[in-house]
Amino acid sequence: MARRDIGTDDPRVRVRPGKGSRPRTKRRPDYSDAPIGRVIAVDRGRYHLISEDGARLLAVKAREIGRGAIVVGDRVRLTGDLSGRKDTLARIVEVMERDTELTRSAEDSDAKGREKTIVANADVMVIVAAMTNPPVRPGFIDRCLVAAFDAGMEPLVCLTKADLGDPDNVQDFTKSLGVDTITVSMIGDHPANEGYEAVAKRLTGHTAVLIGHSGVGKSTLINALIPEADRSIGDVNEVTGRGRHTSTSVEALPLPGGGWVIDTPGVRGFGLAHVEPNTVIAAFDELWEVTEDCPRGCEHLPDSPECALDDWVRESPESEKEYRRTRVESIRRLLTSLKAAHEKPWEN
Repeated sequence: MARRDIGTDDPRVRVRPGKGSRPRTKRRPDYSDAPIGRVIAVDRGRYHLISEDGARLLAVKAREIGRGAIVVGDRVRLTGDLSGRKDTLARIVEVMERDTELTRSAEDSDAKGREKTIVANADVMVIVAAMTNPPVRPGFIDRCLVAAFDAGMEPLVCLTKADLGDPDNVQDFTKSLGVDTITVSMIGDHPANEGYEAVAKRLTGHTAVLIGHSGVGKSTLINALIPEADRSIGDVNEVTGRGRHTSTSVEALPLPGGGWVIDTPGVRGFGLAHVEPNTVIAAFDELWEVTEDCPRGCEHLPDSPECALDDWVRESPESEKEYRRTRVESIRRLLTSLKAAHEKPWEN
């Protein structure tokens, strides 16, 4: 049979437009009524969630969301299979606006925007520090307080291992910061165990993130607050004074009385390159009041002329002189580090 030559004008011919000539719509699906879930853990591209009705779900991120990170604490809108049955997946189609965002840089010198968001939507930061083994590092507490202030979180200092150290010196330090401080111990019948009840009461109804070095007792604290959590507990190396990581990823756990505790792996430092230097002093009420007497534009650095911090140390009572000197030196080290990072001529 001879091949028919049918032109494109023939009504029997369907001409499909080329791929590049198809009109692209800007309309996107409306997910404003989609169910909401809370991210409680992230594991290799899979997101563990709690739905509004309490179901535990496993989800993947929809492609239209893009490459933005989804972190523990995020509230997300969901489609797909929301039954929570084994081998089912929901889809995260929207990340809702965050109330707070806790971010840290690897180092203060990393001012090229390489910061990492740790958790979202927490309203309390619990800075966990041990009385000893490993010892309290005031500079680390300073950094955490700055991070909490920058993120809009309320800080709470929890001093652990009260049975092994003298809390007076550390409490003098934390009281001067105007920060709530609760002391707990690791021994079952120690009087400081009342501190666990105080922590539980303080965190009920809140979303709290725990931050601290390895070995300071974060897992023990969580086990006291949530007995069924059964977190493993690590030892501290007697030579290095560093703890062993028992928490390897960020995870949110529900508190019995309502609210959430977000456990994080132990950290050795808390980079603040993403924080503007002029916000550092504002995180400390005591120092902020002192610097109101500084000259306009004072950077509060060691070589800053007529800085009121110098007068504050020089004119202090003998009983407070060492404390004030240490506080100012700690803050100035932090300010110097951040100033150098922000002035470094990074290349594109």
